[in-house]
Amino acid sequence: MDRTPVVSSNVASVGYDDATQTLEVEFHGGAVYQYFDVPRTVYDGLMAADSKGGFMHAQVRGVYRYARI
Repeated sequence: MDRTPVVSSNVASVGYDDATQTLEVEFHGGAVYQYFDVPRTVYDGLMAADSKGGFMHAQVRGVYRYARI
């Protein structure tokens, strides 16, 4: 999946696959996680958020199934 670099102290890059509703997030340090069944609106909100890490903590972590890849 292609990811877009973002300006964030926690998040390095973000990708999204519309067909599978998979959000892929690379954190600084190299860890990459995929979050499943994430609506496009959540991805759009993440990309628009002033604080990517804050958005991840409030809207994604603990809400969607995930796997470290």
